Amino acid sequence: MVREIDPPSIQKDFLLAALAEGKRLDGRLPLEQRKIEFVFGEELGNVECRLGKTAVLAQVSASIVKPREDRPYEGFLLINSEIGPMASSVYENGRSSDSEILITRLLEKSIRRTEAIDREALCILAGEKVWQLRLTLHFLSDSGNLLDCASLASMMALKHFRKADVEVIGDEVIIHSPEERAPVPLAIHHTPLCLTFAYFENLQPILDPTHLESTLCSGTLTVTMNAQREICVLSKAGGTPLSVEEIMGVVRVGVDKVRDMVKIMDEALERDRENRVVEVR
Repeated sequence: MVREIDPPSIQKDFLLAALAEGKRLDGRLPLEQRKIEFVFGEELGNVECRLGKTAVLAQVSASIVKPREDRPYEGFLLINSEIGPMASSVYENGRSSDSEILITRLLEKSIRRTEAIDREALCILAGEKVWQLRLTLHFLSDSGNLLDCASLASMMALKHFRKADVEVIGDEVIIHSPEERAPVPLAIHHTPLCLTFAYFENLQPILDPTHLESTLCSGTLTVTMNAQREICVLSKAGGTPLSVEEIMGVVRVGVDKVRDMVKIMDEALERDRENRVVEVR
């Protein structure tokens, strides 16, 4: 990863002065999130999420594979990502950056380890055939907070995706095309979403930091929650030490924010459902 040039000190002073007055350079309040937008592709499971000027494209595909011997009833969920020069000039092709590793690990913990997807529902024939889901993330633009944007894109793509309907007769597996039977949505237990807060010394935390704010902050805290008020993952990668009261403060903020985000997702899915023909009779 190319070393990024540090912002000039006058820019840092201006940013800190604005935050001290409860203002941000893009006009938001400290705990205000940038506008969330979703753009659906022609195929099911192809979704672009835009968080302000940050953009991530998520694609879900499915194939039939043999399950693990110790878990014959469970399918697979694989998460792949790569941040290249398209997102920002500081990233290089073919070389994993710290940001990419952190994002992939947190998404693994948030989605796969919390069992957001019912992997037993991916079983077709126990011990013989299961669905393998592959979630691929393409980072299109980095204007700060790639993780939260990738989290939204990932869960939206999984909610939007539908797998082919399968019929099992004895040991024979018949995969029906969309023209024969309507594809089947995934069984999703809950919707974990990431919320990243940036901290500055002697100032209140800010939600959804921009690239400049992320560069100048003294530390970040990412909370992954769902609409059921459950904390799925709490991640703090160094920086300023935080008290229990400070952490609980952002968790309380996160409860309402996650519910708002899930509502935005459901409304976008409903609009897409009204305009899309899922099956052909």
